[in-house]
Order: sequence, then C-alpha cells, then structure tokens
Amino acid sequence: MNTNNISINFVAILIMKNQEFNKDLIAKLQNDILLLQGFKPASNGNQQLGLGQIESVFPNAVFPTGAIHEFICTKNEDTAATQGFLTGILKMLMLEEDGYCLYISKNRNLFPTALQAYGVQPHHIIFVDLERERDILWAMEEGLKCKQLTAVIAELREITFAQSRRLQLTVAQSQVTGFLLRTSSAKITPTACVARWKITPLESEQKEGLPGLGFPKWQVELLRVKNGNPGIWQIEWAADRFTFPTATAVVPVQHRQIG
Repeated sequence: MNTNNISINFVAILIMKNQEFNKDLIAKLQNDILLLQGFKPASNGNQQLGLGQIESVFPNAVFPTGAIHEFICTKNEDTAATQGFLTGILKMLMLEEDGYCLYISKNRNLFPTALQAYGVQPHHIIFVDLERERDILWAMEEGLKCKQLTAVIAELREITFAQSRRLQLTVAQSQVTGFLLRTSSAKITPTACVARWKITPLESEQKEGLPGLGFPKWQVELLRVKNGNPGIWQIEWAADRFTFPTATAVVPVQHRQIG
C-alpha cells in the first residue's frame, strides 16, 4: 500500500475525530452557558407554567427560572396588567411548594385580596415599602440571596446594565427568580436580564350566560430573550390557568429598539 495514502487517511481520521470533539465541546459549552442564564434542560423535569406557545420560544421550551426578567411598564394600566400576569406566573411557580414572594415598591398599589383571583394567597406575599430607588435595588439583591423565597418582584424606574448584571449573578447562586417592573417612560437602556416583556391590557370578552366582566386578558410581548425568539401573543386567565383565546401564530418582533 502506498505510504502517502496511509498518511493521508490517518490525517483525515484525525481531522474527523477533532471535528467530533469540537462539536461535543461546543455543545457542552452552549449548555453550560444556558444553565448560567437560567435556561434548564427540558429533561430535568422542570415545572411548566402553562404558558403554552410562549414557553416554546425559550431555549429547551422551558420558562427560565433562577433568572431575572424585566417588564416595561410605562403606564399605570400597563403596571396593573403586568401585576396580574405576574400573579398568574407566581401561582404556577408556587404550585408544587409552599413558596413565598417578596414584593418591593415605593408606592404599594397592589390590592392583596385581589391575588386570590389568581390562586395566590395574600399571606404568601411579603410587601416591603421603601422610598429611595437605591434602597429598593439593595433590598431586591438581598432578597434574591434568600433561597427560601420562590421569587422577588421590585418596581424600579431605572436600572443600569452593571446593576442588572449583579442581580443576574446573584440568582445564578440562589436560583430564586427575579422580576423587575421598570416604570420609567424614559429611554429603555440595555440590561443583563434574561428576557424583556411588555404586558398590555386588552378588553375582556364577556362569556355567554355569565354576568359582569369577562376574564383578565392581555397582549403579551416578549421583546427580547437570550437565545430565544421574541413574539407577541394574546393570553387570558381563566379557570385558574393561562389560556389562548385566539389560535393565532407567534408574531415575530422586528425592527425594535429594545436595548
């Protein structure tokens, strides 16, 4: 056999083995990065939050817990809608455990008894009222260090990238989920949060044969998500769970200045 052919074949085998090694190494690094960002493997039996189509756009089709989510709330009605949507998420997060949530804000405008409409008991929410923004941020970071909490919610006007990065590093250790409600109407700056949302209230649909108002309904915009696909959905809270009143496909979010 020609010696040159043997050498060429040997080199080809080494290249192929090296490519396979690199693919495995890259895949492992990608999984490690996703874990650090709060995206859990689907095979881990992670709790699904009943968000259906929305969960499918996240890596591994799993809602990222142990991460920081930010919600843009530039109007009072957007803040109220976000609080309702978040309460539904909290209900699902605390479903399997006797969980507690810390809610930090300057002006408490959430009516505790209303939480029961979403299956959350008021005594499972610990309210903290603080005057200064820096105190709210400090309290959120300290709360996120407490592994006995399921989640921490804080209302802030502004937050810098460095501050959000500090929060993200904190939850990477504690695995507590954080929710930021950004209430300033000024330019939205970039953050290290795993996802950016905007919740807008929609007119509820009155059900035939039922008096009064219909179920809470929102337009849910996922403006940015790390390693995922942004989109827009209409979603409703009915029968103690999230439902999709219209069978619409995901609407991609394009050409937005989202930071």
